Amino acid sequence: MTNYIREDEEKLSFKVNRQAFVDPKILELEREAIFSKCWLYIGHESELLNKGDYHRRKVGGRNLILTRSQDGEIRAFYNSCPHRGALVTREKCGNSKVFRCFYHAWSFNNQGELVGMPDKAGFPEDHNCDGSKNLVTVERLENYRGFIFVNYDKNAVSLEEYLGNAKEYLDLVADQAFAAEDPELGMEVLKDPQEYSVRANWKLLGENSVDLYHGIPTHKTYFEIVATRGGTMEKDTLVGEGKDLGNGHAVMEYYSAWPRPVGKWIEGYGEEAKGIIEGNIARLEEKFGKERAHRIAKKNRNIWIFPNLIINDIMAITIRTFYPIEPGYIEVSGYALAPKAENENFRQVRNDSFLEFLGPGGFATPDDNEALELCQEGFLNAKGAGWNDISKGMNRDVPQATDEAQMRAFWRRWNELITAQEVKVETK
Repeated sequence: MTNYIREDEEKLSFKVNRQAFVDPKILELEREAIFSKCWLYIGHESELLNKGDYHRRKVGGRNLILTRSQDGEIRAFYNSCPHRGALVTREKCGNSKVFRCFYHAWSFNNQGELVGMPDKAGFPEDHNCDGSKNLVTVERLENYRGFIFVNYDKNAVSLEEYLGNAKEYLDLVADQAFAAEDPELGMEVLKDPQEYSVRANWKLLGENSVDLYHGIPTHKTYFEIVATRGGTMEKDTLVGEGKDLGNGHAVMEYYSAWPRPVGKWIEGYGEEAKGIIEGNIARLEEKFGKERAHRIAKKNRNIWIFPNLIINDIMAITIRTFYPIEPGYIEVSGYALAPKAENENFRQVRNDSFLEFLGPGGFATPDDNEALELCQEGFLNAKGAGWNDISKGMNRDVPQATDEAQMRAFWRRWNELITAQEVKVETK
């Protein structure tokens, strides 16, 4: 197909050039064609409950302020003072009606308007008549089921069109609010995100997040521990499908041995949790019927929203984003998501389940990071020579969850965008 992708349906072969993971020129193409043009996750509406709530976020390499303004609207601004460029907000989060630049004390209300500045007499009377000294609003901001995205391309398609078939799976996550006793409260992101870095290419973390093939061999210790708590490896464990959802989005949906706070109890959760989970399932069945309730409660989902949003709906729900600083170095942010107003003891069970596997010190994340860094080291030794094989499942009519159809979905879209960007660069 290109210098980066070789797909041969007759030979059931799909290969990716390892140059895509190590070449700085490719990272520059990605920054322009992907991170400047695609919808990128910035936060969840539950993080902005009150007027004046704000978060400082770095999204697609840009410093932003996400806030709920005094008029109740959620807005995103570039976190850069129009005067001399300094960060306006240094704190990670808080509540404020006004953002004040540390450097020269220019002040802006949380609708982005310049409302104060020292020595105003030193500037002309029409200094900000055209609004050019206000905080710059991010070109696009849209919300789907509480998940807030930004886009730096003002001409981009709507978020709903961009998400396409992936909306079905985001709905399965958001609808877990109906398992709670008060579904109107919705879902919430728990405080204090996990932030860490990995010395690997960003696309490797995306692949890993929808790679069930590595689950048992890499995380064998975790499965053994779950088995001691009643999470047995049954015949349908890790059985499911991998799907291409279009636009580069992908998912794997499957059964597993581990518990699920929304609807799968094991002995290790304790007796109190058993009653709570039974109540969760009953409420889901009442709202959605048994078939959809079963899907929400019992099946796991690893969702990859192109390019860099992962939602793992497994033994807990995690929202994970990541961004490349260098071809072989990424920064990662992870957030836990749960229905609001859960029983306090059960929330602790959920958090323990989350941290035990998905946390930076859990059974999975350190293993995964080690694997990704070993891949990156191997690529560097090869100096970009050679190809990764992502062909598993091409010989099946219906790809299994342990196949690699979900990765091929990402790579086909990635290839389209990078190839188009190369043409633009060459024709300039």
